[in-house]
Amino acid sequence: MAKASEKYEVMYIIDPTLSEEATAAVVERFKALVEQNGTLDELVEMGKKKLAYAINDQNEGYYVLMKFTSGPELPAEVDRVLGITEGIMRRLITLRAE
Repeated sequence: MAKASEKYEVMYIIDPTLSEEATAAVVERFKALVEQNGTLDELVEMGKKKLAYAINDQNEGYYVLMKFTSGPELPAEVDRVLGITEGIMRRLITLRAE
């Protein structure tokens, strides 16, 4: 039987050409989404970093790492919303080891 809640982490990269206000709004949007549907364990804004390869002609991106605890439906919703959000270059959600 599956556990009621699991620990996840999501790393997403925001387009570095967005303004500071727009970047902060994106981070806040996903923070709020997690807090409404689960427990936010940690939020780390790593800032601008060089990408391993160019994405959309960009050589760097604004990295954000978010760790949270939730039921199995929240990661799918976070992934869906990240996928349709303007300015998100890449995203990856994984199950955290205990």
